[in-house]
Amino acid sequence: MKGNRVLRTPGGLSLRLDVRAATVVGLLVLAAFAASVVLIGTGDFPISASDVVRTLAGNGDAGQEFIVNELRLPRVLVGLLVGASLGLGGALFQALTRNPLGSPDVLGLGQGATAGALVMIVLFSGSAAQVTIGALVGGLVTGLAIYLLAWKQGVHGYRLVLVGIGVSAIVTAVNGYLLTISDIIDASRALVWMTGSLNGRDWEQVWPLLALCAVLVPFVLGNARGLRMMEMGDDVSNALGVRVERVRALLMVAAVLLTATATAAAGPVGFVALTAPQLARRLTRSPGPNLLASLCMGAALLVTADWASQRAFGADQLPVGVVTGVLGGVYLLWLLVTERRAGRI
Repeated sequence: MKGNRVLRTPGGLSLRLDVRAATVVGLLVLAAFAASVVLIGTGDFPISASDVVRTLAGNGDAGQEFIVNELRLPRVLVGLLVGASLGLGGALFQALTRNPLGSPDVLGLGQGATAGALVMIVLFSGSAAQVTIGALVGGLVTGLAIYLLAWKQGVHGYRLVLVGIGVSAIVTAVNGYLLTISDIIDASRALVWMTGSLNGRDWEQVWPLLALCAVLVPFVLGNARGLRMMEMGDDVSNALGVRVERVRALLMVAAVLLTATATAAAGPVGFVALTAPQLARRLTRSPGPNLLASLCMGAALLVTADWASQRAFGADQLPVGVVTGVLGGVYLLWLLVTERRAGRI
């Protein structure tokens, strides 16, 4: 397989195409679609893959259309959008920090969103919509705090990671305190939310996620060139005309919004944002942030993990956050060992 090809348009524009990366993205899209079809057909009333596809095309019977379109499709779409948002947000953070550990899980954004949700649950006994808003606000406030605390004539990678780890520890302690002062009912409700799950998700969660992705994904991909140039260093990027701090701030806001909204929709689903960009990089073998591949990898990972949470443990269905947490923890240990052997940590 050839590495790169240059596509030229009649208007004189040229586009460099990484054939391997494009192939990986295409295969990940197919994998996400296949996993989604299997997941939609999974449940107490199983539906074959062919019937699922036929129903999605509008040719199923009334019972299949109700089960597919009203009960299962929203859950799968939330899983795809949450996974895509976490994968893209993780790729942005890792590129901005120039550190494979620079993900929202490590930086404390998930814990910040959890704190916002716990405040609404424990202190105000809030509704599901209020808990979602609280999680979104908590994630945004945490992201802003990390950025401001890490600022010193600009924001640099390792400082951002170290500040994020410190903020994460503080917010985790706050979350523990909120759980200790809550009554048993609110504590049980909070623990269920903190696990990270797609159970009970419907079209109310789909539309806000879809609208946000429709705005932020094109914006992030449009700034991919500046992000790639920033990997050469701030001085070189400035010399090449990239407004480094402006691009960094805008992309970090986009990453925080993607992560906080995904957490608000499904709870703190762990380690997808950490693993998806690294797996995408290893598959594409391409330098740079691999934004589109990370997005597709995150979506494929989450729907596959959701299927595993429903079917791989017999009658005991696990929240998807448990599955991603186990797999992601193993991956994190492997990554730390690899980075240590390479002398980078």
